[in-house]
Amino acid sequence: MTRTNRLFQLMQALRTGAPPQTAMTLARDLGVSARTVHRDIDTLRGLGAVIDGAAGFGFTLIEDAALPPMGFDNDELEALVLGLREVEQIGDPDLAAAAGRALRKLQGRLPPSQSQRLKHAVLSAKRFCQPAPPSISVAGLRQATRDEVAVEFAYVDAKGAASQRRVNPLGIVYMDQSTVLLSWCHLRRDFRVFRLDRMQGLLVTGQSFRPNRVPMLRDALTRIQQDIAQMAKARDPDE
Repeated sequence: MTRTNRLFQLMQALRTGAPPQTAMTLARDLGVSARTVHRDIDTLRGLGAVIDGAAGFGFTLIEDAALPPMGFDNDELEALVLGLREVEQIGDPDLAAAAGRALRKLQGRLPPSQSQRLKHAVLSAKRFCQPAPPSISVAGLRQATRDEVAVEFAYVDAKGAASQRRVNPLGIVYMDQSTVLLSWCHLRRDFRVFRLDRMQGLLVTGQSFRPNRVPMLRDALTRIQQDIAQMAKARDPDE
């Protein structure tokens, strides 16, 4: 196999495989060594492909320089505008500002006809009742979640009981009345949900739990779905 063909097949594997894909898996599929895969990943990055990941954690194709810009139909454009306008309404200041920038970037990079439709979109979003404002740096919490490092904070629950928590942050959910953190709590040794407006003194530790965030988040969401199903069954025992 020539090097050009190998690079092409590696790109195809990154495009079609379930991310993240480890070097060992890619090497087995291509019939080469893991070291060769690492060298080829560096080559693809040099050619403009944006590939996230590193040795030991797997690789994910984020942006493919070989593919043309994506177009959107009318409903897709409206969905993008609605979603970003909603983030501007309910997000913390950093996230709301990011949504505004994303909308302007999107408008500037679309073909003129689509840019005009985006500028004068039919849909928008307005919240008259804002969620309780967070009492910590949500930007710092988001970064810790992306970096997969544990955080510590003081917490006061709904009954007024105070505690100090160390958790693995898994995801942030914006709800009607509050914004909450889905996490694995080191104190309770179980999944827990914490309201951001009841957290104080956020401290980002150096304790990494990579690469476990995604499977832990999947397990947490499964647990929540099971709890919801059980509550629904308890309300309607005849089902």
